[in-house]
Amino acid sequence: MMGDRKKKVVILGSTGSIGINALEVIHRFRDRFEVLGLTAHDNHKLLAQQCREFSPKYAAISHSRIADLKLALTGRKIKVLDANCDLPFLSALPDVDIVIVAMSGRAALEPFLSAASAGKQIAPANKEALVIAGEMITMAARKSGSRIIPVDSEQSAIFQCLEGQNKKELKKIYLTASGGALYNVPAKKFDSLTIDDILKHPRWKMGKKITVDSATMMNKGFEIIEAQRLFDVDVKQIEVVIHPQAIIHSMVSFRDGSVLAQLGVTDMRLPIQYALTYPQRWSSGLDDLDFAALAQLTFAKPDLKKFPCLDLALYVASQGGTLPAVLNAADEEAVQAFLLGQIYFTQIFKVVNKVVLAHKIQKRINLKAIQDADLWARAQAQILIKRIT
Repeated sequence: MMGDRKKKVVILGSTGSIGINALEVIHRFRDRFEVLGLTAHDNHKLLAQQCREFSPKYAAISHSRIADLKLALTGRKIKVLDANCDLPFLSALPDVDIVIVAMSGRAALEPFLSAASAGKQIAPANKEALVIAGEMITMAARKSGSRIIPVDSEQSAIFQCLEGQNKKELKKIYLTASGGALYNVPAKKFDSLTIDDILKHPRWKMGKKITVDSATMMNKGFEIIEAQRLFDVDVKQIEVVIHPQAIIHSMVSFRDGSVLAQLGVTDMRLPIQYALTYPQRWSSGLDDLDFAALAQLTFAKPDLKKFPCLDLALYVASQGGTLPAVLNAADEEAVQAFLLGQIYFTQIFKVVNKVVLAHKIQKRINLKAIQDADLWARAQAQILIKRIT
């Protein structure tokens, strides 16, 4: 598939953990990949450093940091773009082969949709765009011939397990979850934990927002909605399984009773590399699994009373329409308020739940309906947060 020509890659969000890991993979295979574009929110120093190493044709950063980035790249032939408005353009450029969507939040929606409409191969690590507009994105991808190969370890595992299988024979998808930082912490102690306590994930090093979502298990709820969209299944076919060792990244079962699982070391470079090299598998340079050292793999059902965000996400997944956009927006606002010390940890769910239940669902969605629902939910969440504080 790859041929002799270097594949040209755009990384949306190159200064985050996924973006940094993606560049490590590309660095290992510099003879096969060329970085065409890199983008960041406001980390102009790291973005400039990446640009000096990989010499992309384009670099994009938020409007307020454009002058800083241009100064840091003086003398280099790199076109600096505005990340606030130019990412859809960058994602759809004719020269682009692969778009890695590593940026977080709702801001990824427009460039993700643009890449899908332009027929690009897309490697998304962003959940939010697929949660709030998954139907629109997958429909655009089907029309253009775009292929979406997920980077999230769980979605990548499902993709790999389903590859070459008859979808009609699929019975169930098992989404594994490590349990997050609070799996062994009693619920009565949640509000006595510090923000730093919440941010200590036992298995993965991630951004603050996704780490908090992992602690509430909202992140797993988002993955349910994401899997619905990516694999075109009913929410009743998706089951969350707690697997603290995070060795099995997800599983699928078929109507004959067979179960396929994807296992691997806990390293995001594995699913990133697979998304870049698909359908081939190249040597990663990472250690193999040492099965003798694993000792045991354990599993449990999630506690929906202890982690009500997961139960709320299941409800939202069953309703669809504009409700996933509301869930995502309210959660973003509530988590940000928690990280700023404005609300307690358990109040994240209380804020999001009230906003979700107050929303009048619009079943037929388009971009405007999603944007309107997003703005409404943020405003409602802010009102509730101010009442708390």
